Amino acid sequence: MFKFRKLIFLLLLISFATQGQAILKSSKYDSIVVLRSKGDDSKNTLDQRFEYADKAVKLSQETGIDSIILRSRRILSTVYLYQGDFEHFYKINHKNLKTARQLKDTLVIGNVNNNLGYYHQVNMQNDSAYYYYTNAIKFYGLAKNKGFQISPLIYLSFIQHIEKDYLGSEETAIHALKLLEGLPKTEKYLGDAWTLNNLLGIISFDLGQYDTSMEYHKKAIAIANKMDDGLSDKYTSIHNQASIFRKNKNYKKALELYTDIISHKDLFIDDPTFYPLLLDNIAFTKFEAGDKDYDAIEQMLKKAYRLSDSLGDQITKLAVTIDLSKFYKGQNKLDSALNYAKKSYSLAKEASSNDILLETMVLLSELKPGEEGKKYLNEHIKLSDSLLQHERGIRNKFARVQFETDKIEQENERIATQRFWLLIVSIVLLLTLFLLYIIITQRAKNKELKFEREQQQTNEEIYNLMLSQQDKVDEARANEKKRISQEMHDGILGRLFGTRLSLDSLNFSDGKEAIQKRMGYIKDLKVIEDDIRKISHDLNTDFVAGSGFMDIVETLIQNQTQAYQLTYDFYYTDDINWEHISNKNKIHIYRILQETMQNIYKHAEASHINISFHLKNNVILLTINDNGKGFSVSKSKKGIGLKNINARVDEVNGTVQFESEIDKGTTITIQIPYSK
Repeated sequence: MFKFRKLIFLLLLISFATQGQAILKSSKYDSIVVLRSKGDDSKNTLDQRFEYADKAVKLSQETGIDSIILRSRRILSTVYLYQGDFEHFYKINHKNLKTARQLKDTLVIGNVNNNLGYYHQVNMQNDSAYYYYTNAIKFYGLAKNKGFQISPLIYLSFIQHIEKDYLGSEETAIHALKLLEGLPKTEKYLGDAWTLNNLLGIISFDLGQYDTSMEYHKKAIAIANKMDDGLSDKYTSIHNQASIFRKNKNYKKALELYTDIISHKDLFIDDPTFYPLLLDNIAFTKFEAGDKDYDAIEQMLKKAYRLSDSLGDQITKLAVTIDLSKFYKGQNKLDSALNYAKKSYSLAKEASSNDILLETMVLLSELKPGEEGKKYLNEHIKLSDSLLQHERGIRNKFARVQFETDKIEQENERIATQRFWLLIVSIVLLLTLFLLYIIITQRAKNKELKFEREQQQTNEEIYNLMLSQQDKVDEARANEKKRISQEMHDGILGRLFGTRLSLDSLNFSDGKEAIQKRMGYIKDLKVIEDDIRKISHDLNTDFVAGSGFMDIVETLIQNQTQAYQLTYDFYYTDDINWEHISNKNKIHIYRILQETMQNIYKHAEASHINISFHLKNNVILLTINDNGKGFSVSKSKKGIGLKNINARVDEVNGTVQFESEIDKGTTITIQIPYSK
């Protein structure tokens, strides 16, 4: 029987392709290169290599350059492979595939597909492995690198052989051999040539072409002799030749080859499982050749069984188990034969070895007469049919994968073209949006300048209105002074003169009646005194002080509310002397009221507003309240109206507070410093 040289082939490392991009000449990049080198150095332990490679990836990510990140991640991918951390190996290679596609690096895309193919092959997902290996071959071909195509072709051929697509496997292996022609005879390529010839020998054996199989193994042996480290490969091919001699019933020649191999003890240092396999083959070949020393044969078979069991080699143990069953059956020791046949049945199911399972079912049907034997025979028929359908399905699936791979490539090219035109359209659209932004921004600036000019005109109108109002106040003061002067002259002075004359006439009168008259005139003097005090108080109090600005404000409120169809309540205190407030601040207060009422009209949907001026702790409190729909203060702070109000409040060194609830109206409270 054929023995694979290694159960899992190590993934062949492929040298990194030059990206063709400018490399950062910096201390950070130098550090990345050093860390990569240490991560790729086999002299370091795997833990050390992982630490260096991981640091290289993290430092590369700080550069933000995809080509540098990709190179570092590929080093880390190799470390994950050697550590046997297939989960991270799978994830990082999918990241690498995405980046390599963005960079359009066909060589790296091929390498990553090769890695992903290996991952799926190790996990016995042959259809996925086939897909990725096929992609790897294509991209290596696009990169015009024949040498890199050989590795995925070998793996592809192995998968086809496992799935019993012998003709497909043979075709793939021959294609790989043709690519090897003309390549330098390096140790790596010699190893590939040996692998392919050995595989072709096995395929020919399975197809029943024993002479062709022998020729391929002879070629494999000749290649192994040229290799520096080809001893193990050489004896693997000799072992396969012995299987051919056994098949042709040339037991003597087969035993000569087996005996020669087992005498080379060095072969079993690297692969100790090879020894129990040879023991089993020698013992059973002797049994097949008619050797009657059954005790010696039995001892060899049981020794092979114990060794394979202790090594945990389920494949060799399975081979020895079925040979023991056949051996005991040949001696008519049916109980022992049945015992090992049942063990073989269980082991074959655990190892998913369908060939040996089928053979075991036939053996059990012969050892168990009656219905139980028929049961195994029927199970054999069902499994055979199932495997046949599976093999056909796999071959069809491989063909579909090949077809779909071509379709995917065409689709990728179509998508790439679409992306190119989408990029062009996006750039044009962005430029158009940029130009629109400039135009809109310029218009907004023009509107802002126009607004400022209009605001300046309004301020001038307010100032002129205030001056006009001040003239009216001055005129009122003059008229009041004239009135008081007339009242003093015509009223008080006349009454004083009359009282004085009356008192003079009583200077020469005595008696009770005269005294009463004097008392009446004294009372008249007290009344005149009170009138003088009242006039003095009126003169001391500026009766129009502060009334001018409030008149302007009330006029504004009346006009605005009438235009906006609002009712209002307006309250102000006489405690505020507006003459002490600068005209600039009064203009800002006027504009704040105007802006606020405009906002209420535009947004609040209110029907009534309350406006009041109070004086508290040398602070003017202006409160504006409406019964509108309210708004979210946090979301509306960036509105132009609120910005204008805030800006004007800042100009008067004040503070503003907005309080609003949805459907419950809004209250604006403004505090302005006041000093007498």
